[in-house]
Order: sequence, then structure tokens, then C-alpha cells
Amino acid sequence: MKKLYLIAMFSAAIVAASPLFAEEKAKSPADGYNIHIIAPHRHEDGTVHGPYHHYCKQIKPEILQCMIFLSTDPNAELVEIEYFIDKKLARTNVTLEQWNKHFHDHTEEIATGRVQVLDVPPEKAKEIAKALSNTDGIIFHLWPMGAKVPNGDVTFPTAISHKQVEKLEIPK
Repeated sequence: MKKLYLIAMFSAAIVAASPLFAEEKAKSPADGYNIHIIAPHRHEDGTVHGPYHHYCKQIKPEILQCMIFLSTDPNAELVEIEYFIDKKLARTNVTLEQWNKHFHDHTEEIATGRVQVLDVPPEKAKEIAKALSNTDGIIFHLWPMGAKVPNGDVTFPTAISHKQVEKLEIPK
């Protein structure tokens, strides 16, 4: 472990001193997660946890991708991933059974007042929330509650407001 730590420190020192990295750091897929949302989630056992801190970015015109943490600590564990998918796209690509089991309607969730868009002026937060209300969400919980490490068990929490539907209404 000590050897690995020393290698990491040595590598960091080389990168920092290299003229290639002196001006601007190269872009990465992790850049741009700057939409900050908090909301609680209901886990499959019915318990409510959170609020979870979602750091999101748009990866396609109809999909927002979020890394989710339990806190804003720089070393917080990545515990969930959520996709905000345009309702037309989500509801024409999953079955009713899949939607009822794994998805939730962001219109209903946002209407509860439990979702907050942070780090932007109030008018911008309202604009973002309005856009998000046109999406369905699917959450992948990766790090079991209380576990010291992720163990491969993935669960699918939903919004507290999630309700089973008998038919998937596809917006016009």
C-alpha cells in the first residue's frame, strides 16, 4: 500500500511539473457535472434516504446524466447514478413493467417540493426544474447502505412520489 501511495505521489509530481500540463488540463468525461440537485430517494425496501446530491450534465439532447453522492464532501462516495430521460424517449423504449419497477415521473417528484436545484439564481433553478419535469428518471444504487465497499448489488430506488401506472402516457 505504501509503495502504491509513493508511486501515485511521484506520478502526480511529474504531471504537475510537465510543460504539457502547465497551461490547461485536458477535458475529460467528468467535466461539466455542474447542475446541482438535491432530493431524497425511496429505496426498494420502502425506506427513505437522503437528500442525495446529484451532480448532472446533459450528455444527449434528451438525456441528463447524474453522479449522486450522500454529501458535498470532496471525498464522498459515488453511491448512485441517475438518468433523466425525455418522457417520449423513455416511454417508447421500455415496457410498462420496466417503467413501473425502475422509473419515476419527474413531473410528480418536482411537484412535491422535495427537489431543489442549487448553486444557481432562483429563476434559473425554476427554469431547470421545469425542463426536468419533462423527464422520467431511473436510478442505479451502487453502494449498499452501511456497506464499507460496493459489493456488486445494484438496486433501483425511485422518487418518494413514485406511483405504479396502468398505461404509459406518451407526451405529444
